[in-house]
Amino acid sequence: MSGVTSATGSASCRFAQHFVVCGLDTETGLEPEELAGKYCFLIAYYSESFEQSPIRRSFRSKVLAHYPESTDRSPFNRDAVNMLCMPRGLSFRSQTDSRDSHFHSFTVARDDGTHSYGFVHMYYEEVTSAQITAAMQTLHQMHHVEHHSTSSSSHSTSSASSPSTSSMDSLVSSLDESDAASLAERPLLACLGCTVGSFQPARDTLYVSKALCLLTPLPFLLAARHFLSQLHQAVTSHAAPPLPLESYIHNILYEVPAPPPGRSLRFHGVQGPIVCQQPGPEELPLGDYPLGEAFSLLGVENLVRLLTSVLLETQILLYSQDYQRLMTVAEGITTLLFPFQWQHIYLPILPAPLHHLLDAPVPFLMGIQRRDGAQRSTLELSNEANLCFVDIDNHRVDPPEDLPLFPDQLELIQEVNEVLLRFGLQPYGGSTTTKPAPAAPPCLSSLVLEDLMEDRRNGNLGGEELAVLERLQALARRCGGGGMAGGKTLGRAFEEEEEELKAAKMNVQLREVFAGRFTSMFGRYEEFVIHSAPDLESWLGNREGTSNFDKGSFLSAQPATHLHFLSRFLETAMFSSFVDSKVLSRWADREPLQRVFDRRLERERLYNTFEDDPGNRHYRKCTVLHESVQAMERRLLKADHTAIHPHLLDMRIGQGRHQQGCFPRLQADVLKFSPGRRILCQSKLLDPSPSAVTQTQRGFVEGLLRECRVKTRHMLMERMGKESVELGQGEANITGLQENRLIHSLCDLLERTWGHGLQLKQGRSALWSHLLHYQDNEEKMESPSNNRAGKYNVKIKYLSRRGWGRCMLHLQLYKPYAFLLCEEEREQFLFHLLSLNTVDYLCFTRKFTSISIPYRVVITPMKKLSIAMTMSNPWVCVSGELGDSGVRQIPKNTQEIIFQCQNLGRLSTLQLGQENSGLLAKCLVDCVIVHNEITGHTYRFPCGRWLGKGVGDGSLERVLIGQLVSPGGEEDSGRWTGTPPEQGSPPQSGRTGSLGSLSRSNKLSSAQVQEDTREAVNNLVKHFHKAEQERGNLTALLCGEGGLVRSLEQFLLHGFKSSRLFQRSVFIWDFVEKVVVSMETADQMGDLRESTELCDSLCHYANAINASPRNIGKEGKFQLLVCLGVRDRLLPQWLHLLAECHLTAVQYEKSALVRDRTAVDTLSRVLHTLHEFPIALETALVKGVDL
Repeated sequence: MSGVTSATGSASCRFAQHFVVCGLDTETGLEPEELAGKYCFLIAYYSESFEQSPIRRSFRSKVLAHYPESTDRSPFNRDAVNMLCMPRGLSFRSQTDSRDSHFHSFTVARDDGTHSYGFVHMYYEEVTSAQITAAMQTLHQMHHVEHHSTSSSSHSTSSASSPSTSSMDSLVSSLDESDAASLAERPLLACLGCTVGSFQPARDTLYVSKALCLLTPLPFLLAARHFLSQLHQAVTSHAAPPLPLESYIHNILYEVPAPPPGRSLRFHGVQGPIVCQQPGPEELPLGDYPLGEAFSLLGVENLVRLLTSVLLETQILLYSQDYQRLMTVAEGITTLLFPFQWQHIYLPILPAPLHHLLDAPVPFLMGIQRRDGAQRSTLELSNEANLCFVDIDNHRVDPPEDLPLFPDQLELIQEVNEVLLRFGLQPYGGSTTTKPAPAAPPCLSSLVLEDLMEDRRNGNLGGEELAVLERLQALARRCGGGGMAGGKTLGRAFEEEEEELKAAKMNVQLREVFAGRFTSMFGRYEEFVIHSAPDLESWLGNREGTSNFDKGSFLSAQPATHLHFLSRFLETAMFSSFVDSKVLSRWADREPLQRVFDRRLERERLYNTFEDDPGNRHYRKCTVLHESVQAMERRLLKADHTAIHPHLLDMRIGQGRHQQGCFPRLQADVLKFSPGRRILCQSKLLDPSPSAVTQTQRGFVEGLLRECRVKTRHMLMERMGKESVELGQGEANITGLQENRLIHSLCDLLERTWGHGLQLKQGRSALWSHLLHYQDNEEKMESPSNNRAGKYNVKIKYLSRRGWGRCMLHLQLYKPYAFLLCEEEREQFLFHLLSLNTVDYLCFTRKFTSISIPYRVVITPMKKLSIAMTMSNPWVCVSGELGDSGVRQIPKNTQEIIFQCQNLGRLSTLQLGQENSGLLAKCLVDCVIVHNEITGHTYRFPCGRWLGKGVGDGSLERVLIGQLVSPGGEEDSGRWTGTPPEQGSPPQSGRTGSLGSLSRSNKLSSAQVQEDTREAVNNLVKHFHKAEQERGNLTALLCGEGGLVRSLEQFLLHGFKSSRLFQRSVFIWDFVEKVVVSMETADQMGDLRESTELCDSLCHYANAINASPRNIGKEGKFQLLVCLGVRDRLLPQWLHLLAECHLTAVQYEKSALVRDRTAVDTLSRVLHTLHEFPIALETALVKGVDL
């Protein structure tokens, strides 16, 4: 039921907050822009402007009037509104120029996060001031003299001759009469600079731009546009409007309320009724900007890429000649973010005085106007590596490098295309929207037809009346009759109404498609929110050190194709703010967007639409497209409320007199309204004064330092592993995906830091450009004789304070406010970066798989035995997850070698060997150290055994298992201060005994040996249950410390009788060989009681290992036998054969585990669990054995 409402209360419940008029202030005259020369990127613009004819130049505009003076909820920012109403200042035209009116909108953000929307109708008004006309004439005469003066030969002279005072009025008075007469008598010769846009007062009529602006708290785009358009039509009409303009402005400011949620409102403009509506609490928020136009301008695929860039919080720069296109794309893309919100700088229209914000080292979404004929190359952008450049006019989107695909992008594009096609739009982009034809001169409307249309909107027409109206509409369409307000025909009015309804329905359906995607991706996000704080105060006090979302568990439940996008999105400020709001909802009301989203999730769960296995979810199209538009359509077709009609105000006699084409000076006393002042903090971003610019840039510097501190602390907590768990600060491990996510975030921070204030750049990357400048400077400083021959091998080791300090010497690269020129903040920034040297990250090794890397290998002999190292032609072969180095011969009389090969990835094994050159060639090797010269990673391969013939097990080749040494732990690898060590070769603790050797003291109890064996098998099982990209080194789990080979060796050594029965040290391999010989002998004599097939397999494998050309010793042979048995699923059966052999009773005591049938059966069952996994052995382990 329709009701009459008013809005005489606070501005928070009104439809509009302010009405503003901007234009030429005749009292101050023509003022040039004061910022020319303050910023280097404006010099070219203003130099070009001064070369143009004065009538083509831009001059400063001013706020001529704004009502009310102040409100309790929306203080007025005069400078900001003026810049955004007329971003290019005042424009002049003559009667021969086009003077079409233009509409655009803008948004103003405050520090508290709230927004106001501005809607501007700009038109041209005749200049009636003789002073302004004289000033323009004088400028033209000076411009003519400048172009024809023989003393002026450069563009700089032309620029210098332009007036630089604050007002052009003084220019007229400063000319003496003789100069003025000579200028007036000089003929205006025909030249390019003078004939184009020339002006003569006697011949030409001068027009200047003026802007009518309406500021609203919500984006009522269509309603505000209709109101301003009708207001302008009333000004340009021959006939005066029914009421003075003050009545309509007073009505829209103080008597028209904002429609309540879920309701529509009808109010009256100058020429007719206007309807606006607001979605209900269960619907998507208000979005009046036409999404269909945004998709038509860019195309679906481009807009999805733009949305991806916005979601990942890259820097977004929109570029177009049309201001309204900038707002349409910006507002359209932000409405698609539901339920998330953009958290950073948002200026879809960036006026020229605020171009310094392009240096902002934070994510932003800004738009700048393209000058006629300008290209992207003319823009001087300090940071382009993480920039998404959107050329709207040319239908192009240039995303940043390595931008991931949006989840299910192809299916999403297909679904959006279907929606657009249903509304008759081509989805491929490249088309331009046609602007509505300018309205004809206003004429008196038919009150009957107008009332009929209002009754139709309100649903007050019955069946007969509605049928009559439909026939009238059809008749009007056929014959063009039915004059309406503003010269529109009845048919045209209905067509516009239908088009607006169609655009509104398309907006809702397109937004529902994207909202459905976020519902699918984050439908179970509440399960991963961490509520660790008992109360609000403790949560706020430890906000930075508390993780509110289990990112690792959430990512593990997602499809693999979504991980690249989601892993980066979880690090954004918009997602963090979304999760913080969820945590805060325990103690306060939920945010409106989150409340709507959570209710949608509850409805989805009620109907059980979520799939049980989110990791294998399938794309589901939106199923509520038709239902979503019904409520909105019903509100637009039938208004729920009607505002008070405009009425005659108590005005003085003679005020409000109509003068065609000229907006009158409004009577201020009837438009003032001051219910009480409550000043809110205005955003400093829109203040172009030098002090505000300095303060803004200073805030960016402090923000970068704060972000660096938080990021490095988070990276340390994530990477510390077990130490961070003990401190209660993080997870026990870090996956490769999480590592890449953290490193990408750090790289983005470094790029933005080095790009802040950069004014001289090579290429797109600011950091790389800085390094190139630094390298060029170093080459100039060094003499040619000292230059290295290797010109492209740039080594970047650990960060050093001195090295970065030298990079800071290039002060000429940066503007004065740049972060790198703030010494104190720079030192703190480097201190936080240097803290990362305490942990290791392997992202470089995993990412650049084809790069050539130098490796340094150092062989360390056992020092405490003081045995001289004597080796004959030693060699090494280093293996990693990406391949091996091949055999590398170590030079004579040295213990190290440096070689270069393709990236090996994370190192796993190292083969160390020498030639068989007699008994003197032997060495007791402590370990081998391998250093990656690019990344600085150091790997330690423990050995602790002899290498040589006649000592130990007589091995001439060892296969060692590597472990990554934590930074600072090279000297004492036993003390781990950071990253927990990986499995390595069994350390010997100073003993000369070795793997599988009886000489090792046996102090472990049977329970401990069995526990170690179960733990080794359990580690292998957990390894295969992890995602493939998160698995560690399988070789280390098999052959490293605590691995399967080590645990089986302990099992077989338990209860072994003393070696005094033999004349030399005995190894487990000796026992295996005796068992094999015994089986082969029994088989020949027919006395073999065990399975012939199993016995043959053990004998075959053992003989093949012995026949290998590699001299890997008895320890290596036993290790190889265990690995092959696990791979081929034979190890449990072999264990039974060894336990049942008659030699076991001779070699082992009764208490030995191998003689305990229960223990052997238990171990066999445990080993059987490995049969379901495909175990692939490294080439370094099985080389030379053909099995």
